[in-house]
Amino acid sequence: MGAADVVPGVSGGTVAVVLGIYERLLGTVRGVAEAAGRLLRGDWRGTKRRLAAVDWWLIVPLLAGILATILLLASVIETQLEDRPETMAGLFCGLVLASAVSACRLFEWRGAAQAALMVVSAAATFGLLGLQSAPVGDPSLPVLAAAGAVAVCAMILPGISGAFLLLMLGMYGAVINVVTDLRLAEAAVFAAGAAVGLALFSTLLGRLLDRARNPVMAVMVGLMAGSLRVLWPWPNGVGVISRHEHEMISGTGLAWPTTAEWAAPTVAATAGFAAVLILTRLAQGRGVVGGRAG
Repeated sequence: MGAADVVPGVSGGTVAVVLGIYERLLGTVRGVAEAAGRLLRGDWRGTKRRLAAVDWWLIVPLLAGILATILLLASVIETQLEDRPETMAGLFCGLVLASAVSACRLFEWRGAAQAALMVVSAAATFGLLGLQSAPVGDPSLPVLAAAGAVAVCAMILPGISGAFLLLMLGMYGAVINVVTDLRLAEAAVFAAGAAVGLALFSTLLGRLLDRARNPVMAVMVGLMAGSLRVLWPWPNGVGVISRHEHEMISGTGLAWPTTAEWAAPTVAATAGFAAVLILTRLAQGRGVVGGRAG
């Protein structure tokens, strides 16, 4: 799941589905959130009771693995983003496109209403992302905290990646830099924002999925499809990161590749698309895709 959290397009929640631990993960996260809520209300006995019910045998090794993998992969990805932005954008584009296709299997289609939700969500996302001027180069601490709060949603919602949400916000390159440069204060602010966001969103998203799972997933698929605007490889990996630290590429500057530019991003996109489909096939083989498990 740590690798999925670093790479846009592969959702940590989806990997949890593949591994067959999604229901345990969602229940554990909601339990921790409820304990935090009781702690804030001064209910010490209720907090202790909720914490005792948390599946620590799942959450502790899972968090340790996620943290270790993020630290190991962040530097590699940052280097590739700076040296090969078009190729990396192509890879991300393939990952997100395949994730959108795969996420369609995580809910039941019921009439034209859900298709309409998906199309409207995609069109709105595509249009709003056209207003993006550039990736954020030097975010403030409150912006980092807010980015952490938003990105953590992917941990509990299959089909959407936290790194992908950071890309949408123009924060992906900035957060990768925080990790690779070991800027501990900024990393702590981002982590604190993620913790608060997880506590606030886990119960809400759990209830939404319980009560209106199909419409929610349709909107998520549309959001992923519309986000392809900022993952388009040309020019210079639009919306991902620029080749030079202080040169920001506008998220509205879409272009077609020249003859010499199309090969590497296209191969990378194809590889990313295939990788997600393989993960989806593994999930189908375990019988955990679709229904209430996803």
